[in-house]
Amino acid sequence: MWMYAAAALADASVFARRLLLFAAASAMTLLSACGTLPPHIVRLESTALAPSSDTALGRIAAVSTPSPEQTGVRLMPLGVYSLDTRLQLVQRAQRSLDIQYYQFENDPTGRLLLSRLRDAALRGVRVRLLVDDLYTTHSDELLRELAAYPNVEVRLFNPFCCARNGGTLLRYGASLFDFKRLNHRMHNKLFIADGVMAIAGGRNIGDEYFLRSAQSNFVDIDAFVMGHAVRDMATIFDSYWNSDVVVPIEALMAPQGDAAQMQAAFSNVVDEHASAPLLELPPNDVLGYGPLAEDLEAGRVGLVWGTARAFADPPDKLLDTVGEAFQTSVTSDVIATIWGADSELVVTSPYLIPGPDGMKTILGLRDKGVRLVLMTNSLAATDEPLVHNGYSRYRTAMLKAGVELYEISPTRTQTTKRLGLFGNSLGRLHAKTAVIDRRTIFIGSMNLDARSANANTEFGMFIDSPALAKELLRVINISRLESSYRVRLAPSGSGLQWITTDGEKEVILGAEPESTWWLRMHNYFFGLFVPEQLL
Repeated sequence: MWMYAAAALADASVFARRLLLFAAASAMTLLSACGTLPPHIVRLESTALAPSSDTALGRIAAVSTPSPEQTGVRLMPLGVYSLDTRLQLVQRAQRSLDIQYYQFENDPTGRLLLSRLRDAALRGVRVRLLVDDLYTTHSDELLRELAAYPNVEVRLFNPFCCARNGGTLLRYGASLFDFKRLNHRMHNKLFIADGVMAIAGGRNIGDEYFLRSAQSNFVDIDAFVMGHAVRDMATIFDSYWNSDVVVPIEALMAPQGDAAQMQAAFSNVVDEHASAPLLELPPNDVLGYGPLAEDLEAGRVGLVWGTARAFADPPDKLLDTVGEAFQTSVTSDVIATIWGADSELVVTSPYLIPGPDGMKTILGLRDKGVRLVLMTNSLAATDEPLVHNGYSRYRTAMLKAGVELYEISPTRTQTTKRLGLFGNSLGRLHAKTAVIDRRTIFIGSMNLDARSANANTEFGMFIDSPALAKELLRVINISRLESSYRVRLAPSGSGLQWITTDGEKEVILGAEPESTWWLRMHNYFFGLFVPEQLL
């Protein structure tokens, strides 16, 4: 495999944590009654509504699209723009909203979007909301109440059968003998309005994905999309929505009262945030774009157009045979494409663990003369120190192979204003992107790790457009040059150095920056006991 990237806790559960969770659940066997999903689940099949030029969004898409074969993309590096775009699409949709997320949090951001989905349904818009069940312990009651509204359906991907009022540990304990199935999660992120406009990328729905958390926020990016690829996205969504591994939420949770009572309970929770002050939008982002609402009001959207391909794992992705799962995975597709770089490959990923096979690929790219730039999280920025331990084992080898290596600094991120205001919150990398030969980009949900290859389902897009590649490189370079440490081999030949600047002065550090001695020792010690394949 080209390289492994362990998923961040806020994005994808690390396999080692799953095993610890499994061990804890095993200890609860005598305390928990194991159960299974209901034997007869009624799923009414439905498909995406055909796009129509009779809708406002349909008319804008028609006049903005140069040709049916082209796909238009606008990158959204600013979290506040990205959230506002979602709210604008919900507000302007007239026929359908098809929404698919790994995480949909019960926090101010999640409740704000849920309130707007309810309003759209009351206008007659068909709302289909699909959420992975791993992180619904705090949101499933709201989701069940939303499903009580007319025109709304909510379904859960690969749900837990029982203990739905408990936390994740209790849910696993109550499904002890179903662990293999529950290890299969839907990591996709997709948002489609009226079948003509979509948002795809790395962001889930939660405060920290849109720079609205006081504790920690993610450096992330997603894309607004129109044109040919949206049809493929609609087909992908339908394949998940009608899959046997997806269950209507009402089959899992009994109603708490009649429809009117559940609707009232829902409104009591979300309306406090629905009436919150409008988002404060800057006049433009780092790429020079204004809020998308300005284009929508004008009746034409300016995008970068190119040839695109949207793709996803099948919802019932193979789990029994690892080799077969990988060969048919999104990961395999992405690796095969980026491996074909001829001159330059720039990759951002929250965590990188190349492994022996990844190092062979890196050496192969070096022998081809390919410039390879990798950006990931520093030890101080990561929320998975053990995974960073696995990555750090390969840093020296990667640097000797000519890799240009950068690690995100949480404090430098706070002072970089062009990608949003982090304030005093911790900044962490979450974007999963690649730029190949300055003409093709990848953006999607996929971590380059064994879990993405063999267990999680993922979504991704390749867009062939030199102009778009230039824009993505500009965004990456802001984090690379302004928010990161450059890692290099020490001139003595022993050890590493981290290079940063203080004003115009270069600063050279000889230890993991912004980390304590205790964190480094603690991380190293426990790393001795965790096999790399579990990271």
